[in-house]
Amino acid sequence: MYRFFYYFIIVFMITSIGIFSSVPVSFAQTVDELKANVSDLNSKIEAIDREIKEYAQKITQTQGESSTLKTTLNALELSRKKLVKQIDSTNLKIKLTSNGIENTKTKITLTEVTIDNNRAGLAELIKSQYTNEKSLPLLMQVVTPNAKISDVIDEVKRSQDLSSSIQIHLSDLKSAQNSLVETKTEFEVQKTALEKLQNNLTDQRYLVEQNKVEKSKLLVATNNKESAYQQQLADKKKKKTQLETEVLDYESKIQALVDVSKLPKYGKGVLKYPVDDVKITQYFGTTAFSTKNPQVYNGMGHNGVDFGVPVGTSVYSSASGVVIGTGDTDIQCSGVSYGRFVLIKHSNGLTTLYAHLSKIGVSTGQAVGSREKIGLSGNTGYSTGPHVHFTVYASDVVHMTTQGEYKSKICGTYLIMPVAPRAGYLNPLTYL
Repeated sequence: MYRFFYYFIIVFMITSIGIFSSVPVSFAQTVDELKANVSDLNSKIEAIDREIKEYAQKITQTQGESSTLKTTLNALELSRKKLVKQIDSTNLKIKLTSNGIENTKTKITLTEVTIDNNRAGLAELIKSQYTNEKSLPLLMQVVTPNAKISDVIDEVKRSQDLSSSIQIHLSDLKSAQNSLVETKTEFEVQKTALEKLQNNLTDQRYLVEQNKVEKSKLLVATNNKESAYQQQLADKKKKKTQLETEVLDYESKIQALVDVSKLPKYGKGVLKYPVDDVKITQYFGTTAFSTKNPQVYNGMGHNGVDFGVPVGTSVYSSASGVVIGTGDTDIQCSGVSYGRFVLIKHSNGLTTLYAHLSKIGVSTGQAVGSREKIGLSGNTGYSTGPHVHFTVYASDVVHMTTQGEYKSKICGTYLIMPVAPRAGYLNPLTYL
């Protein structure tokens, strides 16, 4: 009676072990067909990506040309064509990744079915081999409520009474566990990649629509006339300069002092670059004060660093933190300030601004991680070309204006935007 009870315990433990066998899996498609399909998709993707690079080069060339209505419309059209090709490429990548996911899911499912059969076979083999009660007490030492499955396997394998065939089966099952774990890990990686591609596709379609809107607004505002376009540029530049002077005057009246002791020690790596392809097109303004205190800025000039990147480039948080403000100054005063922006407060005493975005991907109050995507670069606000404007503030003195707080005489509207005393603007390059 006890012998059969012991048999039951051993068989139950073996058949309950979550390990899998590396067994051959039969797919609907042959290996050659799968390889041919992958190769075909990759070839199409490579061809489209070459076209995308060509459009990117042409767009870069247009940025060096004089600003005319014709060149601006041409740049918009090139940007549209590039986005359309990016959509084509992303769709193919989604198809390629989806195929990989389906094949992996099939492999996992069929392998698990086969392994279940192998477990049952192993259990029967154990029943037939263990007719000698002498070996059971040794095994029962590890068949306890606190015993680990690996202990059961190790003890079973150590048992001198086990036949070599059972040891081989156990070894195969244990090694197969690692194989299937790797397959499942690959499956999760594929799912993450697919989700990222689908998000990219959504962003690209959004940018195409924005491109259409921007082109339409430009044609309506200028009546497709060069003279009207040039007048529009002149008006924006004048208004932008006047607004900057007005904001500077407003900020000079803010009664707040920067406590340098609360700032992190300046040095490389305190913050991370907000874009992957780092190309600085405009640096931070410097003064005698900033020379003495290189992490602090207290004067006129450019209040951040500009990174030249194409419209639609992913923009990342330079450190973990909390979004304390988002907005679009074009709503209150078109074409003269930051445009769409995100403001993030970090735990190290710094707050960062990302401006001229085409799309905001986060919301106020949201926690973000370091290098987490927060939006897409653009050309909103006052911008002579696509770029990301990056400003670093001392956290204890910067704040978002509220409705009714600051009414611009130049714009005639209340502006919702980050403001700080001039000493609160810090040199980004002392932290990047």
